Amino acid sequence: MKSLPKNLIAKLEVRTQNNALRQLPEYNDLVDFTSNDYIGFSNSKLIFDAAHQYLVKNAIFSNGATGSRLISGNHKVYQEAENYIAQFHQAASALIFNSGYDANVGFFSSVPQKGDLILYDELCHASIRDGIQLSNAKSYKFKHNDFEDLERLILKFKPTTSNQQPATIYIVTETVFSMDGDCPNIEELLAVSEKYGCCVVVDEAHALGVYGENGSGLVQEYGVGDKVFARIMTFGKGLGCHGAAVLGSQELKQYLVNFARSFIYTTGLSPHSVATILVAYQQLETKQNNIHLLRENIIHFNQQKNLLGLKPLFVRSKSAIQSAIIPGNDKVKLIANKLQEKGFDVKPILSPTVPEGQERLRFCLHAFNSKEEIAQVLQLLSTFVF
Repeated sequence: MKSLPKNLIAKLEVRTQNNALRQLPEYNDLVDFTSNDYIGFSNSKLIFDAAHQYLVKNAIFSNGATGSRLISGNHKVYQEAENYIAQFHQAASALIFNSGYDANVGFFSSVPQKGDLILYDELCHASIRDGIQLSNAKSYKFKHNDFEDLERLILKFKPTTSNQQPATIYIVTETVFSMDGDCPNIEELLAVSEKYGCCVVVDEAHALGVYGENGSGLVQEYGVGDKVFARIMTFGKGLGCHGAAVLGSQELKQYLVNFARSFIYTTGLSPHSVATILVAYQQLETKQNNIHLLRENIIHFNQQKNLLGLKPLFVRSKSAIQSAIIPGNDKVKLIANKLQEKGFDVKPILSPTVPEGQERLRFCLHAFNSKEEIAQVLQLLSTFVF
């Protein structure tokens, strides 16, 4: 095999020197404080069996989609799932993408046009930023959850409009941020948006299954779905499966089908994958105990970290994501390894994934974590850091 070019080898060496080289982890049976399986759906035998039964009942025995959805891959499970998802989220339409990454790249690369303006929170996910880079619109980031800074940027860069092609301002945020686990003030954001006639786009990846009635997300918890231009719902976290959907108007769905390249030029999800999404959504309406247990564990985690004097380490969060800031790749990896040796799967988040000095232990809480496990892992953390 031809060897890797020297300039690429040099980049790997820099990562190694900074103790930041990524490696694929091996499977372990440690206590899970690292996965995004917030309400335990990924290991639900009920969902597994129900998806299989759905396929058998509907005489669907295909292992794959066989092509893109615009050619041969738009199997009949898609329509039922998208209709159910749209109704569940009180949206006009839902369009399923193969992943949250595909949904964000497809949306942001195709919807904002040349002359438009994209203003996005500085901590938005890489998939959002990658999609924005592919757009022809100008883009600027505003300070995290700082809507005074957002308004300043609107006034500074607001595009001029013409009768032929009126320009649009897109404001982009997440309802739960993946690293800090905090949430924006949605009502304040929408007030700014309405003041200047902007289109708000929110990624609800880490809110689905956690917030709102039946785990429907923060937009529905606040009852503002009609004021949001588009929502991106990701299924690989709270739903415990795979894929994503963009929620919005029927016209938006039609537009994405025609112009979102990550939708058009990829093989569709298999019938089994889409059936799993459908069944998982159905279970959200019946498995309220899972959501209740998760919310109890979030409260318990916050209480325990306060009792142990750990509060100053943590980013303020009332979500299932709790991050303890421990600067330095070497130090945070050392403490993570110690926790893993004691049986707790807690992962370090290193720079450059987060800015230098913001390295952290990222605790993901779940409905299936016991109160004892939460108390034990925080007690160990206090021993290792103090």
